[in-house]
Amino acid sequence: MVGLPPPAPGCASCAARDQVIAEQAAAIGELRADVVALAAEVRNLRRRLGRNSGNSSMAPSADDLPGRTPPPAKPKRGKGGRRPGKQPGAPGSHLAWSASPDERVPHFPAGTCGCGADLAAAADLGVAASHQVVDIPLEAATVTQHDRHEVACRCGRVHRAPAPAGAGAAGTVSYGLGVQAWCVYLIAAHAIPVHRCAELVEALTGAEPSPGFVHAMIARAAAAVAGANTAIRALIILAHVISADETPIRVGPGPKARKRYLLVACTNLLTYCSCSPTWAAPSWCTTGTRTTTPSPA
Repeated sequence: MVGLPPPAPGCASCAARDQVIAEQAAAIGELRADVVALAAEVRNLRRRLGRNSGNSSMAPSADDLPGRTPPPAKPKRGKGGRRPGKQPGAPGSHLAWSASPDERVPHFPAGTCGCGADLAAAADLGVAASHQVVDIPLEAATVTQHDRHEVACRCGRVHRAPAPAGAGAAGTVSYGLGVQAWCVYLIAAHAIPVHRCAELVEALTGAEPSPGFVHAMIARAAAAVAGANTAIRALIILAHVISADETPIRVGPGPKARKRYLLVACTNLLTYCSCSPTWAAPSWCTTGTRTTTPSPA
C-alpha cells in the first residue's frame, strides 16, 4: 500500500483523515483475509457435495443424501461404441479340464448294429471321447436322531452316554451346525435380509428355520468369534504400520438418515471392523501405531 504524506503541521483535519484511512486499510485487509478463507471453504464444500458413487469411493447408498448430486445415468446397452460381451484383446476364461474328476460315468452304445447283432455283446475298444460337467449335487436337510444309551456296570452304577455337541435338551429338536453356518454366511457375507435368508435356506435344503432363529444366529455367531476378534484387535494394535478406512452404512431400522460408519483397520494378514457414529478412527487404532488413513472429504 502506498504510504500517505505526513500531515501538515497543525492541521487537525489532515490527521483525522489519515487516521480514518489507516483504519479503513486495516478493515480492508481483514475483509480480504475473510474472503480468501470463505472462498476456500466454499470450494471445499462444493467439492464434497459434488462427490458421489460415480466419481469417488462413496457407497451408492449415500447418493440420495440431501445436497448430493447423483451420478449421471449410465448409457443403455447398445448405445455406446462398445459391443456387449468380451472385448477384442481381453483375456478369455474357460472351465479348465480336470485331470482327476470326482466321478466317472461310462457310456456304451445301446441297441443293435446294422447287421442285426446286439451291441451289448460288442467288443469294447476303449474311451473314444470324454465330456466333463461341473454341477452341484442336490442336498436336502436330513434328520439325525442321537440315541443316548445307558449301561449298567457290574457294581450297579448306571452310565448314560453324553449328549453330542450342539444338541439341545433331551426330547427336543435343534438345527445342526450346517444350517447355522448357512444362515450366518448368507446374512454376514451377502447381507441377505432375515426373512429372505430363511426362505432361501428352505428352498435349497428343505429345512424351515424361522426368521427368529435366523436373526438370533447373528448374536450367537458374534459371541462365538469374540475371542478371535479380541486377539486380532490386539495384534493390529501391536503392528508398526496399519491401513485404516471407513465407509458409511445404514444400521438397524429407522429413517434413512440413521447413518453409521464402518471402520476398518488391517494389516496384510489381519482385519478388524467396528461400527461408529463418526468417521474418525478409534483411539485404539492410532495410539502408538502409524496409520495410513484416507481423508474424510
